Amino acid sequence: MRRAEQARERRNRVLVIGASVVAVAGLVAGGVVLVRSQDDKGGDVATSDSSGKGRFVTGKDGVRTWEGKLSRNHVTKAVKYASEPPVGGDHNPVWMNCNGDVYTEPLKNTNAVHSLEHGAVWVTYNADAGKADVDALAAKVKKTPYTLMSPVDDQKDPIMLSAWGHQRTVTGAKDPNVDAFFEKFVQGAQTPEPGAACTNGLSK
Repeated sequence: MRRAEQARERRNRVLVIGASVVAVAGLVAGGVVLVRSQDDKGGDVATSDSSGKGRFVTGKDGVRTWEGKLSRNHVTKAVKYASEPPVGGDHNPVWMNCNGDVYTEPLKNTNAVHSLEHGAVWVTYNADAGKADVDALAAKVKKTPYTLMSPVDDQKDPIMLSAWGHQRTVTGAKDPNVDAFFEKFVQGAQTPEPGAACTNGLSK
């Protein structure tokens, strides 16, 4: 009887130890999965947005219109846009101030795209743009609510105008297409969120 009792105690200890090992292993595995999941959500790896599923079509007026769905999800990662500068797609939850704001340093596309969603026109230029044109356009932007301006080094043309889903190149500040684009697209019919604020966002 004593030997039988000792055998039962040994079996019980083995079962308890085995169950503890399994439980600890499960906790460790779960922790690893959780950490990896958090890393995936919090990293800086760029994500693609649905603007890659469409294409630009150029109208008779020279304005290029994006044909295809432009997603509007709020994301905190970088986004690989289909054009430079982009005309829409997933974007950061915080917009760039666009109440006639002129920036002298490049902006994060994800913040500027949010401004486009609010109905802003984004004036951009690269190193090939003339100083006189840049200064004149900056003066125009400063007088126009729902606009912003910044350099974009990688754009293909010296001066470009962008709105949500629309874009065009202009030859300079005196190009009549500047006024035409502003008139049509500043808080225009293309605006996904008409009347949304262009203040209280980021100011660089």
